Amino acid sequence: MPAPLSQEQTRQDHERLLDAAEALFYEKGIRAVGMDEVRAASGLPLKRIYRLHPTKDDLVVAVLRRRDTRWRGRLTAAAETHADPRARLLAAFDWLAAWCAEPGFRGCAWINAFGELGPASPAVLAEVRAHKDAFHRHLADWSTAAGLTDPAPVQLLAEGAIVTAAITDTPTPAHRARTAVETLLHAAGQ
Repeated sequence: MPAPLSQEQTRQDHERLLDAAEALFYEKGIRAVGMDEVRAASGLPLKRIYRLHPTKDDLVVAVLRRRDTRWRGRLTAAAETHADPRARLLAAFDWLAAWCAEPGFRGCAWINAFGELGPASPAVLAEVRAHKDAFHRHLADWSTAAGLTDPAPVQLLAEGAIVTAAITDTPTPAHRARTAVETLLHAAGQ
């Protein structure tokens, strides 16, 4: 009988699994990727994968949750480098434009997951909603601090820019959304 896996080995296996699944799901789509492909990319046996995540939906949720932590961390770090609230809000859109220009950009992983699975997976839907709520709270906080009374237009501009950038394969929509936010700030006297 093989020795039990250490916590460190379990952590490493889990990270390797999430890395492989995230890359495959983001590039090809969740439904297009079978668990055998995840197994091959991660180098882990299916038995080990299913011990870590008993269902594909569990794996998708784990991928989205980890991506959310990293994604919002990068966004927040970019925005929070600015003390001025107006600059902070605009920096969020600068970061979005830079992200949309990254090689391999395929849009919002959460919108993509919702588009593929919709309400068919309550766990994935809950994770998508949690990400969007958190992202919108960041934008609302930055918008309010910058003097805007209604953050909804800013949130819609951000979401629209991400989706349109994926479709057009250019960060231009994020730049245009930033310009629109500047117009909103100017109209509010900021």
